[in-house]
Amino acid sequence: MTVRARVFEYSVELDAGGRATIPGGGQLVPPEGWTADHLLLAALVRCSLDSFGYHARRAGHTVTATGSAQGTITKSGPDDRYRFVSIDVRIDAQLEPRPDDGDALIAKAERDCFVGASLAVKPEYEWHVS
Repeated sequence: MTVRARVFEYSVELDAGGRATIPGGGQLVPPEGWTADHLLLAALVRCSLDSFGYHARRAGHTVTATGSAQGTITKSGPDDRYRFVSIDVRIDAQLEPRPDDGDALIAKAERDCFVGASLAVKPEYEWHVS
């Protein structure tokens, strides 16, 4: 018996003014100074927080969490193109009740963040879970 993987599909439209819209949903207008690179880092943090929260709630915890990311872009690789060469992510999370094995939740969160799994460079995480 073949088990078919779930498929998740997303779409977004970007207009000439830089506004991003999702079908049937709201509109995102990035503040002045934000680039696609900033949005990618924000997406990585959001995905990491969502993934951690999902696994923590499944384990019976309530979650409060924040995060940040910093990335470095330079020329690299055999084609000598600009790309992210390092991304550092910091997550600060508080769980109630306190976890017996926070490392297992962290491992699941890193594994299941679709954005992080889609990047050519592997994000380096710093987790602070209490």
